[in-house]
Amino acid sequence: MRIDIMTLFPDTVGDMMNESILGRAQERDIIRIEAHQIRDFTTNKQNQVDDYPYGGGHGAVLQADPLYNCWTHICDEVGGPVHTIFMSPCGTTFNQQKARELLKQENIILVCGHYEGIDQRFLDECVDEEISLGDFVLTGGEIPAMAVADCICRMVPGVLSDPECFEDESHWNGLLEYPQYSRPEVWHGLSVPKILLSGHHGNVARWRRKQSILRTRQRRPDMYEQLDLSSKEDRKLLRELEEETAEQ
Repeated sequence: MRIDIMTLFPDTVGDMMNESILGRAQERDIIRIEAHQIRDFTTNKQNQVDDYPYGGGHGAVLQADPLYNCWTHICDEVGGPVHTIFMSPCGTTFNQQKARELLKQENIILVCGHYEGIDQRFLDECVDEEISLGDFVLTGGEIPAMAVADCICRMVPGVLSDPECFEDESHWNGLLEYPQYSRPEVWHGLSVPKILLSGHHGNVARWRRKQSILRTRQRRPDMYEQLDLSSKEDRKLLRELEEETAEQ
């Protein structure tokens, strides 16, 4: 998979995307993440990429021409189909399901906006969809773009050591992740749950499933309502949770 990020701050993006797990995956040519300086594609001596908005108003708008020049450069370099996404608070909210859908794309361009936005004509001609991290506004699209790239790339086969590394995490199967513990066994008077020390993998898996259900019900009732807990084992876990709640 290749992800190209159009930005006014390529060094910042590159520093983040080239570290840790994603950095090692790039070294092994499993994924490729490139950050492109939009200013490099201007046609004026000042490298100006923005101007006042037509119709008046505060701030400035990223111009269509440098964005288009950068976009076409990437498309030519990739040499194949490219799915282009504009990071925007007006877009659909990003989630794990959307990340799994985008994983099917071989080449993705993430466009980072700034100022008051970008020229609508570039969006109409070049952008396939707009994505938001949530109902809030940031100074620019770099943080959302890096979040989206990270979320997608970590699911690419070979980036993590095993699919279970992300399949057991929050949101993969509609549940929040169970509590995690590490050494020492007792910390500040708090002990690790005994079942995690038992060595019985079946009981540990059952406990984790039960804790995920409980945590989702407590913290994300909206997600809990969408769960299918109709299996015999899940119904048994629910009865146990009800009994434990009644005893408290």
